[in-house]
Amino acid sequence: MIKFNAIIARFDQKGEKTGWTYVTVPAAVACLIKPGVKKSFRVRGLLDQHKISGLALLPMGEGDFILTLKSSLKKVLEKKEGDPLYLELEEDIDFEILMPPDLELCLSEEQKLMDSFLIQPKSHQNYFINWLNAAKTEPTRVKRLTLIVMAMEKRLNYGEMIRAASAQERL
Repeated sequence: MIKFNAIIARFDQKGEKTGWTYVTVPAAVACLIKPGVKKSFRVRGLLDQHKISGLALLPMGEGDFILTLKSSLKKVLEKKEGDPLYLELEEDIDFEILMPPDLELCLSEEQKLMDSFLIQPKSHQNYFINWLNAAKTEPTRVKRLTLIVMAMEKRLNYGEMIRAASAQERL
């Protein structure tokens, strides 16, 4: 477990990251958690004595990473931008997001759909699954399943699918 302190920050204008609240995990610390890695990976541990698991460390260039803090996590921690945060982190080697049965059924209708999904980076597979699982109503879930299947037909990644669906809604 790697222990360190950080200050909570927030992106002002940073493209898709605008408004995100995060802490920086310096390259030297990230190398202690997972040596030699330059891409996103999952961590578990403690944030101010609050147990966490499955949170992603995202690369930011120069070897540094960020750990984003969702509003629900900030609320539990009772923290905001500028506050100090104590972290104890290690790689979360047990992290796994399972494919929902309805998504697996839809994608297994044609092998090319499942193949298209499985060649996506693990992070994008997780984006699709989390987005689907976040649907609050059955009609929304069905709509999202349809969009995922259409995206796999076109071999779109998660971001491309969201942008295409947004552009279609504007028409």
